[in-house]
Amino acid sequence: MVTTSNAEIALKTYYLPAIADQLDKSVSPFFARIRKTTSDVSGKEVRKLVRYGVNGGISAGTETGELPTAGTNSYAVFTSSLKNFYGTIEITDKAIRSSATEAGAFVSLLNDEMNSLIRSASFNFNRMLFGDGSGKLATITGNASSAHYNVDSVKNLAEGMVVDVLSVSGSILASSRTIQSVDHENKIIALSGSDISSATNYTLVVQDSKDLELTGLGSLFKESGTLYGQRIESCHWLKPNIYTEVGDLDEMKIQKAIDDVEERTGSKINFIMCSWGVRRALFNVLSKSRVLEPMTLEGGFKALNFNGIPVVADRFCPDGTMYLLNTDDFAIHQLCDWQWLEGEDGKILKQVAGKPIFTATLVKYADLMCYRPAGQAMLAGITEA
Repeated sequence: MVTTSNAEIALKTYYLPAIADQLDKSVSPFFARIRKTTSDVSGKEVRKLVRYGVNGGISAGTETGELPTAGTNSYAVFTSSLKNFYGTIEITDKAIRSSATEAGAFVSLLNDEMNSLIRSASFNFNRMLFGDGSGKLATITGNASSAHYNVDSVKNLAEGMVVDVLSVSGSILASSRTIQSVDHENKIIALSGSDISSATNYTLVVQDSKDLELTGLGSLFKESGTLYGQRIESCHWLKPNIYTEVGDLDEMKIQKAIDDVEERTGSKINFIMCSWGVRRALFNVLSKSRVLEPMTLEGGFKALNFNGIPVVADRFCPDGTMYLLNTDDFAIHQLCDWQWLEGEDGKILKQVAGKPIFTATLVKYADLMCYRPAGQAMLAGITEA
C-alpha cells in the first residue's frame, strides 16, 4: 500500500542519489566539467586563499656573491556568500489515494514530478552560469498589447517561469507573475495578471531572486566593480582577457586569444563555449580546411574540435560571444550536495496548510568561483552565421 511514509523512503533512498547525479552531469557540458567541493566553505561563505604572481626569492648571482633575499608569495582571499537554491515538487492527496493500491501508478507519478524538477533545475542552473548574480532575465522594451510585452531577449525565458517585474530603480512593481507564452520570433511575452502600463526599461527577474543567484560568467567578465570581495580596478590580475567587436571569425583570432592568455598567465585553455550562431560561423571556417569529427565529453555531450579543445554551443551564451576557459580554475563550492529539506520531525513531505497538497523541497547551498580570472578570455561582437 502506498503511503506518504513509503513515498518519503523512495524520495530519500532512490530518487535523491539519482537526481544529484543527473543534475551534476546534465545541466551543461561546462557544469559537468567543473569540480564540486565542500572545501573552503566557512559558515555561510566561501573563503578561498588564492595566489597570484610569482615568488620573488630568485636571482642569478656570482660564485661568491650574496644569496637572493627571500621572497614571499602574493595572496588574496576570495570571498563569496553561499547562494540558496530550491526546487519544490507537489503531490495532491487525491493523487496519493488514487494510486494507493497500485505501486506502479505511484512510481509513474513520482517519476513525472522528478523529471519535471530536474528539467527546471537544469534550465535555471545552466542559465545562472552565464549570469552576473543579479537574477536579471530580460528587459521589457515596451507594451505590445494588454498583458503582452516586448523584451530585448527571450533567451532566458520559458513558459511557466514565475517572475517579478522591477522598476528602473530596482523596486518590485509586480510579483509572482507567470510567463504564459513566449513568442521567440517577435520577442514578445505574455504575463499573468493585470496589464503593467508604461513598462519600458522594466526588468524581469526570477521570483524572489534579485541579487541572490549564482556568481556566473557575467560577474567574471567585467572590467570594473568588485569580484569575490576584491576591487577589479586595483587588481589587474583579476581582469580576464576581453576582445570586443571581433567581427568575422577566423582561426587566428581565436588562437591569438588563447596564446595571449597563456603568455600572460600560463593558463591552458581547455574548453570553449559559444552561442549557436558563433558555432555555425566556426564550423564554416574549420570545414574549409579539414574533416570535422566531433568530440564526446563527459555526460555524453558532443563538441566541435578546435585544435584539441572542445567547442560547445550553449543556449544561454550571449549572442555573438565565445568564452575561452580553463575549467581547472573553476569550482562549485557547496555546503552539501542536493538534499531534501527536512522538518524537525525528519519528514520531507509536508502538507500545505489548509490544502490537500503535499510538497517536498530540494535544496543546495553553493556558489561558483574562478581562482584565476586573468586565465580566461572572451571574444564578443562576433558575426554569427
